[in-house]
This record gives sequence, structure tokens and C-alpha cells, in this order.
Amino acid sequence: MVLFAGVVMLVNGILEVFRGIMAIAEDDVFVSTPRYVFRFDLTSWGWIHLVIGALVALAGFFVIQGAAWARIIGIFLAALSLIGSFLALPYYPLWSLVIIALDVFVIWALCAYRED
Repeated sequence: MVLFAGVVMLVNGILEVFRGIMAIAEDDVFVSTPRYVFRFDLTSWGWIHLVIGALVALAGFFVIQGAAWARIIGIFLAALSLIGSFLALPYYPLWSLVIIALDVFVIWALCAYRED
């Protein structure tokens, strides 16, 4: 399960980097909700997703390598990614829900790991 969580983190991080690049380069791709409480400029969201995605992908690589510290960092970064996707929910709802579901699985898999 941890290996699968690491692969999901790697893929999730890469996709979040692409999402960040899309938000930075082309703001027209995203739907804008004018009355959302957590309203930021889409370029700001792009940079947030780019940085978080790169960190999640890097942590996922080290989880695949078997580093114990990477599992703890992975839990923290997956939770951060989940919060970021929740806050960006109005801008790209379906994609945010997919990322939230993947992050919940990653957190569960990394927390449930027992060394035999």
C-alpha cells in the first residue's frame, strides 16, 4: 500500500504542477466564482499548486525509495494538498474532488503502514 501511495503521490504531484502551470499561463481555463469566501487571484492559486505539487511529487519519490521520514512528510504534504484543493474547489470542482479523494487515500495508506 505504501508503494502505491508513493506512486499516487508522484502522479498527483506532477498533475498538480500542470494545474499550477495552467493557472499561471491561462486564467481563461478556470471558472471564476465571484462570491467565494477564499477568493484569490488565479495566478496566486497557480503558484500555490505548483509549489505544493512539486513538493508532493518529491516526497512521493522518496516514499517509493522507502525513506521513513518521507512517509511523515508525505502525510503532511498530502493534507496540505487536500486543503489547497478544497480552497480551490470553485475554480475547478471536479478536478479538486479527484485530488481530495487521492489525498485522503494517500494519508490513510501512509498512516496505516506497519513495518513488519
